[in-house]
Amino acid sequence: MIKEKLKLVEKEEVAKNVYKFTMEGSQIPSQCTPGRFLHVQAGDGRAMLLRRPISISAADERTVVIIFRASGAGTEAIASVRIGDTIDVFGPLGQGFPMLEDGTALLIGGGVGVPPLYFLAEELVKNGVSVKAVIGFRSAEDVFLEKELRHLGEVEVTTENGSYGTKGYVTDAALLKSAFTTFYACGPKAMLRPLQDTMDAPGYVSLEERMGCGIGACFACVCDKKEGGYVKICSDGPVFEKGVVQL
Repeated sequence: MIKEKLKLVEKEEVAKNVYKFTMEGSQIPSQCTPGRFLHVQAGDGRAMLLRRPISISAADERTVVIIFRASGAGTEAIASVRIGDTIDVFGPLGQGFPMLEDGTALLIGGGVGVPPLYFLAEELVKNGVSVKAVIGFRSAEDVFLEKELRHLGEVEVTTENGSYGTKGYVTDAALLKSAFTTFYACGPKAMLRPLQDTMDAPGYVSLEERMGCGIGACFACVCDKKEGGYVKICSDGPVFEKGVVQL
């Protein structure tokens, strides 16, 4: 884990109140892998002491991409950063997605749970793995990363109000009934719970959770295990094998 000031080189609003930041740095980008996250300072760190955990959507040797929704004071402060400014970032943190070596992966994402799956899809395709994706949103104006994912494999989009794609939730998607080797899912617990309980194939779930320190010291993101005991999502996760955590 590294603390570094990353320079914002590209900024785009990719959906309503959803921002894509491309940041440049000398250390953090090259350490990023799918499923891990960055702890991003909001503002100057004085008005809002706690950093915001944001998943990694893409990375190479020099740049790292995050996509996040501005939905509160902290993320709104991050969204206000201007191109050319620097952002204080700590990471990458957490345990990421285990990589499938062959076969077909089904990626299931809801809302801001989609960005880490795009990073995963890129790496899986590089490994020769076939990729299918189901991504769910509230409405048409909230949809993002669909075109990018279509360059990598088959994609089905669902919206709650039916304004785009299939009406309903990701759990209603036809692709869930297709053939695949392993599934990877990221989104709210209300989405992950039925997937974990009903999917027969091996899989992994990535949890979205409020965090304090990001390194497992503050116990702010504790989650019960199915077999007893607990895990800390920031350090033991955010990715867990299907069936490990109580959702």
